Amino acid sequence: MIKIKKYIKQLLPVLPLLLLVLLGSCKKNDGYTVPVSTDKTKPGVITNIKVKNLNGAAYITYTLPNSSNLLYVLAQYNINGKVVRQTKSSYYTDTVLVEGFAKSKDYSVTLWSVSRANVQSDPVTVTVHPDTPYYLLVKPTIKLTADFGGVNLKAINRGKSPVGLILVAMDVSTHALEVSDQHYTNQDSINYTIRGFSPTPRLIGAYVTDKYGNVSDTTLMTVTPIFETLLDKSKFSIYKLPTDSPTAYGWEVPYLWDNKTDGYSNGWHTGPSGPQPIQCTFSMGVSAQLSRFIMWERPDQYSYAHGNPKDFSIWGSNKPAPQDALLPQSAPVGTVVGDWVDIGNYHFPDPPSGLTPGFTNAADNAFVAAGVNFDIPPGAPVIRYFRLLVHDTWSNGDFAHVMEFSIYGNPQ
Repeated sequence: MIKIKKYIKQLLPVLPLLLLVLLGSCKKNDGYTVPVSTDKTKPGVITNIKVKNLNGAAYITYTLPNSSNLLYVLAQYNINGKVVRQTKSSYYTDTVLVEGFAKSKDYSVTLWSVSRANVQSDPVTVTVHPDTPYYLLVKPTIKLTADFGGVNLKAINRGKSPVGLILVAMDVSTHALEVSDQHYTNQDSINYTIRGFSPTPRLIGAYVTDKYGNVSDTTLMTVTPIFETLLDKSKFSIYKLPTDSPTAYGWEVPYLWDNKTDGYSNGWHTGPSGPQPIQCTFSMGVSAQLSRFIMWERPDQYSYAHGNPKDFSIWGSNKPAPQDALLPQSAPVGTVVGDWVDIGNYHFPDPPSGLTPGFTNAADNAFVAAGVNFDIPPGAPVIRYFRLLVHDTWSNGDFAHVMEFSIYGNPQ
């Protein structure tokens, strides 16, 4: 131990120098931009150039020059009259991808071969004619329709390319079209609703962008959102049917509308080893065309675990006194069984973190604790009686629990 301390004391005066050496050895390598050769010979040009056009892009293949100090091939091109892009491809390959073009038309691409001493060859120019960019293919598929409390936007993105759909709406104070929502996705089927509008006629529009800053023209139309309100929970009441699941631990159906969503209050909880399917039924007190509902699952240590529903359906009825029926564990939306109709099949969203259920983090728990909004498919029938049927839970158990429901729609 004495010898170790002695060596440490001997090293102290030179520690700053050692740190400088280490920092110098960790200097960032800037790749192509750092000359790694003193050979200033101009490299030869690329030859035998061929073009394969793609949607908003093109592959350019070529034969590399016979230059021993070649490092990469540089392509430079203007994608929309304003933005100039550069793409580099190393000497290990004979292809460069040029992308981000705004339209399907002729574009000039200038190519240089570049040496390890950062010396460029003479330029070579080639013309590409990309196919229609994906953002312009999405644009004609946009459909805007009135929805509860807002507008529904549908579109098709067959290329699954990253696009942005931007909704603009006439602002009542500025009397101008202002950005109301921005939605970015690479999904092939796009379908979502933007809410927060009053049920009065309003000029709205939508356009599509891509990650290169290209922008389509705007689809404009006047839409009158459908009236939507939070249904009055004071009118809710239990409507227990013979096939509804027995409850347990003092967690009864009426706790589903007591406005308590914390993990310490009671909710609805079925008993273990009960009959299948797991379900409960209640009356909303009014007939309404539903637009959506928010469901609060049990938070904290129960997030993505225990009896929280993973997959479930909502069935409804508008009969004066609907009779019981044994509902199927799986059925398409619109299926009618006795007095009941399937108005929606749902999957509770996977953990936003991407972590495996059971290993989720605080952000995942916050997501559960905030409640999750589920839309009722457009055109669903008017109902008065609301029936939850749980297909499976995050623990794959034989019981389920939910803290609260808030239900929105247009009372009739």
